[in-house]
Amino acid sequence: MNSTEAGEAWAGRTRAQWHLFLLALQFLTRLPVPRDLPWSSEAQARAGRYYPAVGLVVGGIGAGVLALGAQVWPMPLAVLLSLAATLVATGALHEDGLADAADGLVGGATRTRALEIMRDSRIGTYGAVALGMALAIKVAALAALPLEAACLGLIVAHALGRGAAVAVIATTGYARAGDAAASKFPAPVVSRRDGMVALVTLLAVLLAAGAALGMAALVGLGVAALLGLTFHRIYVAKLGGYTGDCLGGIQQLVEIGFYLGLAAWL
Repeated sequence: MNSTEAGEAWAGRTRAQWHLFLLALQFLTRLPVPRDLPWSSEAQARAGRYYPAVGLVVGGIGAGVLALGAQVWPMPLAVLLSLAATLVATGALHEDGLADAADGLVGGATRTRALEIMRDSRIGTYGAVALGMALAIKVAALAALPLEAACLGLIVAHALGRGAAVAVIATTGYARAGDAAASKFPAPVVSRRDGMVALVTLLAVLLAAGAALGMAALVGLGVAALLGLTFHRIYVAKLGGYTGDCLGGIQQLVEIGFYLGLAAWL
């Protein structure tokens, strides 16, 4: 292979990875991507490797709005505007998952009933309470942090939360597999290689966070892991696996856990 062919091959691989990132961005957010983006179920599955990178984008949007807003308004108001920006960017995808998971896991007496409730697009009492508390805790925790730490925390927590979702897909069975609705809700897939790409991204983010935030980053990671693992045990015990709503829920709880850890230490 000559240099020209090698260059073309490298450009082709780079373009393919860029397309995978855009597919991940398209799936997890409402941010604009090219309309003619190549799609296949296999490519969509491989795009999971870039979920943490999408978290960096969403967290970066929130951090940018927070940094600018804090120059004009008090910290709590700047945090609210930042949170609103991330909700617009994602279409409240993960927050919706948290609410549906809360409704199903708390309101469903049996596995079958819990899955039925979680499939319903309407939000019940438990979902509304869970969503309201999640948003309130985010605002309170971020507003209690110094501006720089809050901005960094947003970026790290959003990447960490989406990385947790990838870890669940890679290690846990899909609760709807074998159900009558399985064809409508196909099981996500993360290959070993895709998981490694996501893990490397997260490790780089955490190393940067440790350098910038010191021990606070480790405490944040610990609280995030505690909340995420607790939630994981609850839904696996109830459902025998995970659903898309559980992925949204674990993203939210890991994100919140990181903020709480930062606020406890700083």
